[in-house]
Amino acid sequence: MPTKPEPAVLHTAQGDLHALIHHPDADAASTRTASAEGLRPGIVLVDGSGDGTADGWGRWPDAIAACGAVVLSHDKPGCGDSPGDWRTQDFDDRAAESLAALELLRKQPGVDPERVGLLGISQGGWICQQAAAVGGAAVAFIVTISGPGETALQQERHRIGEALEHDAEAMAWVDERARRLVAGEAPERILADQLLYADRPWFTTATEYAYETADLLAFAGRIARFDPAEVLPRVHCPVFAAFGGADDMVPVHSSVAVYAQRLPQDPRHALVVYSRADHNLFVEARDEHVPLAGQLAPGFFPMLADWLATAI
Repeated sequence: MPTKPEPAVLHTAQGDLHALIHHPDADAASTRTASAEGLRPGIVLVDGSGDGTADGWGRWPDAIAACGAVVLSHDKPGCGDSPGDWRTQDFDDRAAESLAALELLRKQPGVDPERVGLLGISQGGWICQQAAAVGGAAVAFIVTISGPGETALQQERHRIGEALEHDAEAMAWVDERARRLVAGEAPERILADQLLYADRPWFTTATEYAYETADLLAFAGRIARFDPAEVLPRVHCPVFAAFGGADDMVPVHSSVAVYAQRLPQDPRHALVVYSRADHNLFVEARDEHVPLAGQLAPGFFPMLADWLATAI
């Protein structure tokens, strides 16, 4: 049975965030990751876009802990009972937050302080890249799941274009909005012009998640210039990058190419595409009554456990 997570407090620039520490079940978790002293690697979970809470990861923390790691999850600012507002952040802020979480986890009993890293899904993969680039030796490794190798604007154009079958009018607005965000135009003006298309059948798909309010548009503008091709050459820790071949949100082929071409060479890197998996690596319909490992890409968790035991 999974162990009960322990509450913790993560001190950040936006205030004290609620966190949870998930320890592996001593009887069930992989033993290959333990050091001679019985210490295990630590993994900080990094949320993707939108809201995120310490207890919002479902069964992921326990499944990752079963690979032989101590896992930390935490609220994003303004989520759960935590103060702040993630919409006022940029990727530098989120990276600093992740580095603070690493330091918190490093001090926990049973954690090997030399083997503490990050695992991020989707946008969280970008944060892992940035944190590793600026954190240097403080980040022992990163694991990215569907973490794009393209810029934020390129990834969003791909996601929306796939959903709308590249409707010409919709994509014209997506491109105009991107240009205006990069130029630093006031989000309120962009939002006002966007609402002129509110009666279009594509409107919801082209605006949901990241562009519905002025605050969200401002956040999109702050992250628009982030480019993994510029960040990855500064990542000098082992990287495990996993993608789903059936992902319709991330440009998988070009992302894989960027990782392969821009990461410094290191035999410890693992770059994996699971052919039938979606954005979250699921290959089966989600069912709370079925073990998580039975719904994800076959071999993902065993591969992660093996990598944690041999690469870091």
